[in-house]
Amino acid sequence: MTNKNLLIVEDESAIAEMLVESLTQAGYSPVHTGTAGEARTALATQRFELALIDWMLPGSSGLELVRNIRADENLRDIAVIMITARTSEHDITTGLDAGADDYITKPFSPRELQSRIRALLRRTLNYASDQPLTNGALSLHPQTHRVSVNDQTIELNHTEFKLLRHFMINPDRVYSRAQLLDSVWGTDTYIEERTVDVQILRLRKALRSANLDDVIETVRGAGYRLLKA
Repeated sequence: MTNKNLLIVEDESAIAEMLVESLTQAGYSPVHTGTAGEARTALATQRFELALIDWMLPGSSGLELVRNIRADENLRDIAVIMITARTSEHDITTGLDAGADDYITKPFSPRELQSRIRALLRRTLNYASDQPLTNGALSLHPQTHRVSVNDQTIELNHTEFKLLRHFMINPDRVYSRAQLLDSVWGTDTYIEERTVDVQILRLRKALRSANLDDVIETVRGAGYRLLKA
């Protein structure tokens, strides 16, 4: 297996040591930092394919670090898994909306984490194309993370962007809630299917400013699809 550079941002030494040891044995090249500040320094000097970020960090939180990563055009392609003891659905969706690609709650096994990492890296590779996507007047640019309609920018959070990108890659195809969870959030992300409904509502609200809230159609008893222009 080709080594992948992984960033670990974890202030609990016992957990950090376990992560470094298990991921090294699995063939990865992990770099450990204990604070968000140290992580920013590492991100500025090294290239990482994936970051494991603890929510509760001294000083600036892991959640804020994830937001910083997604706001930086040089870093936004890094896959991110949040590690936390927070287990409520609200916390999970907050982490995902901030820009995390996956979410794993403590305690967890090294085997489970490695499975999540492999799945996320595969999913990231599948969506690695930087080619712009268009559907009528709607345009999505993966490199700049920009969505626009006739040059009018539409502001989307990280989850809404991934959801719209998935629909635009597969226009006119109907996806059930379970399929969208698997494709956009990942098979190992343990959130309820109704979360999809919430994100669809948010995406439609964002598109409403350009009169495109009806481009995503609800197919009764089946799921959702993006209408091809």
